[in-house]
Amino acid sequence: MAQTTQPTGSLPSGVGICTTAPDILYIPELIFGGLVWILVASTLVVPSNPQGYVMFVSVFCFVMTFLWMVLFGCGAHKSRVGWAATDMALHALAVIFYLSASVSLAKTTIDFQNDDTNFKNYQIDIAAVVFSYVATLLYFIHFFLSVIRWKTF
Repeated sequence: MAQTTQPTGSLPSGVGICTTAPDILYIPELIFGGLVWILVASTLVVPSNPQGYVMFVSVFCFVMTFLWMVLFGCGAHKSRVGWAATDMALHALAVIFYLSASVSLAKTTIDFQNDDTNFKNYQIDIAAVVFSYVATLLYFIHFFLSVIRWKTF
């Protein structure tokens, strides 16, 4: 029988995900995504549609990133081909989601700039916007490095 070699040599598993180039970004992505989730959840939801979308994006990306990190940590990717492309696609989706959510949250925050009655919520929304853009940047860097890793296969 002929053996087939699977191109999983550059995909880390176990503790290796905390030391390799794109995968080390899982932890900051979880931290900043969790901060966006917490900050948006703690504000007064007056325009529920944009902030509801931001909540969906932050929770979805947080859960998917956590599950993806656990799968990589357990070494589940060693059994099949295509994990590098799936990693790239997951982070591309996260970039698109977070960028649209960040713009929406920033627009909503700007609309409530002159509302003196909810100044505390305005400040929390500003922090959520900043952390949302940081999460977007982290996911974009991870996507870019995943593209480079995918091309080496």
